[in-house]
Amino acid sequence: MLIHGHMVSGYYSRNINSAKEAAAFTKTKFYDNLACIVEDSDTLFITVPDGEIGHVWDYIRNLPIKNKNICHCSGLISSNAFFNAKKYGAFVYSVHPLYAISDKYHSYQELAKAYFAIEGSAAHLPMIQQLFASMGNPVVLLSASQKPLYHAAAVLVSNQMLALADLGVEVLTQCGFQKEDAQKALYPLMAGNVLKLSETSIEDALTGPVERNDVQTVQKHIAALSKEETEIYQLLSKRLIQIAKRKHPQRDYTDMEREIGV
Repeated sequence: MLIHGHMVSGYYSRNINSAKEAAAFTKTKFYDNLACIVEDSDTLFITVPDGEIGHVWDYIRNLPIKNKNICHCSGLISSNAFFNAKKYGAFVYSVHPLYAISDKYHSYQELAKAYFAIEGSAAHLPMIQQLFASMGNPVVLLSASQKPLYHAAAVLVSNQMLALADLGVEVLTQCGFQKEDAQKALYPLMAGNVLKLSETSIEDALTGPVERNDVQTVQKHIAALSKEETEIYQLLSKRLIQIAKRKHPQRDYTDMEREIGV
């Protein structure tokens, strides 16, 4: 099956039904034997939980993988997970999309917009980079040592954004909102900011009392929040002050910094 001009061999999984389902959805081949898909493919993508990558490699490295490209899709782990790859003549890579895959039937439709971070063997790195670039994805090359920092950045704006949303919902419920209504009410606010970020700079997207240097409003917020909520509010506001200073270099944020505890 040709997908974006590239021949896809098919899918293998320990869960036979999962592999059959994926093959049927993509109109490719279902494999019931890992050795067979390795034989039929020049590039393999191991899409398993991080803790299973080493176990899969323990098996695959004993198959004929000379000149094969072996990739995993972990954001945190580097291609070093495929230890002794040179001994087996394989080329190894980590290929990670900066995108939250939450739905196996629909997430791919938005995947074309995602940046891909890639690192691994130098020999075929340009080819792996071009594979994704040819599908319209921006590609950034990393070193193995950069993977933990890269992954931390992704978690900050993905998973931890949900923690902030959960906190916002909790605070709104203290005002009398039902939890479901609170989530629905906050969504347009969050989505609007994300949309602005896609169209302009972080500085230009910034609004709110910190950006306006509205110390009295910030004081009222801190007085209304619990101790834990205040700590989170102040920590994030310190970062907001940095952004606000870049946006308004002529503005004096000294009083705001004093209030926030910078």
